[in-house]
Amino acid sequence: MPKPPSRQNKATSATSNNSTSAASSANKDISQQEDPGSATITVTAVEVPELTEQEQSDRLHLERKVERAFFEAGKALSELRDGLRPAVGDRKLYRSTHKTFEEYCKQRFGYTRIAASYKIAAATVMDNLLTNGLQKEEIATDELQTPKMLTNGLQILPNNERQVRPLVSLEPEVQREAWQKAVEEAGGKVPSGRIVKDVVQRTIERTRVPNTYQLGEVCQILAKDNPELRGKGGCWGIVNHVGEFSCTVTTWDGEYTVRIAHLKPLNYLPAECQQMQLISDRINRLRDNENLEEAARAVLKHLGELKRPYLTAVEEKLLSVIEQEYGVNEGNEPIAHS
Repeated sequence: MPKPPSRQNKATSATSNNSTSAASSANKDISQQEDPGSATITVTAVEVPELTEQEQSDRLHLERKVERAFFEAGKALSELRDGLRPAVGDRKLYRSTHKTFEEYCKQRFGYTRIAASYKIAAATVMDNLLTNGLQKEEIATDELQTPKMLTNGLQILPNNERQVRPLVSLEPEVQREAWQKAVEEAGGKVPSGRIVKDVVQRTIERTRVPNTYQLGEVCQILAKDNPELRGKGGCWGIVNHVGEFSCTVTTWDGEYTVRIAHLKPLNYLPAECQQMQLISDRINRLRDNENLEEAARAVLKHLGELKRPYLTAVEEKLLSVIEQEYGVNEGNEPIAHS
C-alpha cells in the first residue's frame, strides 16, 4: 500500500520556497539600490518670506535704538544735571528730591558718581563723532526727536559704552582718528572695547611729551571731560611727586595723581611758589578737621581756585578767622580759647 506523502515535508518545502522567494526579493531590492554615497536626499524647503519695506524700516529703527541706548542715557544724565542749555546755568532737575547729583544718581539709577560721569563723557565723545564725520539725521519717535545714528561708507558707529570710554582721554580731533583706526583694525566692523583701548594707548604713547614739572611747582588742573577730575577743573595744586607721565599734586581738598595732559603750568616765580606752598599748608591743616562747617569749606574751596599767587587782605582775614575758630594758626600751633 503506498505510503501517504509526509505533511512535514510539504510544510518544509513550502517554508523553503517562501524563504527562497523572500531572499530573492531582498537581493533584487538591494541590487536595484543606488550607491549610498551618491544617493539623493530630498529635503522639503520652508519658504521664508522677505521682509516688507515697513518691516525693514522697523528693524533698522529698533537696531538703532539698541545701539544708541548708552548715548541716550549719557545725554539724559547730562540734561538732568546741567539742563538743556548748560550755558544758561544748572537747572538741577533733581533738586526737589536730592541735594546732590551724585546722591540722585545713586538712589534713582544705582550709578556711582564715576559711572554717571563716564556715561556723560561717553555721550560727549559720541556727539563729537556724529558732528565731525558721522552723519546725524532727525527722526520722530513716540516721545521726542532723537538723532538717528547712521553709517556712511566705512564710517562705523560705536554701539556700547565700552567702545567709547577709552576715547574720553583724547582730544576731540584725535578721538575721531583713533576711532577710524580701530574700525580699520576690526576689518571694517564695529571694534571691541579692547581694540579701541589698544589704539588709544598707542596713540598716547606716540604723542606723549616729556614730563618737565618739578617738585614744588604750582600748576592748574584741566578737567577736559575726564570724569575722575570732575569738580577739580581750575583748581591749583602743588606738585609733590613727578612720575614719567603724571604728577601727584596737593590741592585744597586732597591729593590727586593727574596725567600731564590734564595739567597746566602757572609759571610762578620760585618765591611765588613758596608763598603758594604756605597757603596750601594752611588750607590742608584746616580741611582735615571733622567739624569744619560748610561756610568754612566754601572759603577753602575759593582759595583753592585762586588764579594768582597771593591772598587779598579780605581773604587773609577770612582764613585767619577760620584758623582761630578751629584752633590752628600759621605755625600749626593750637590757639588757646579763653
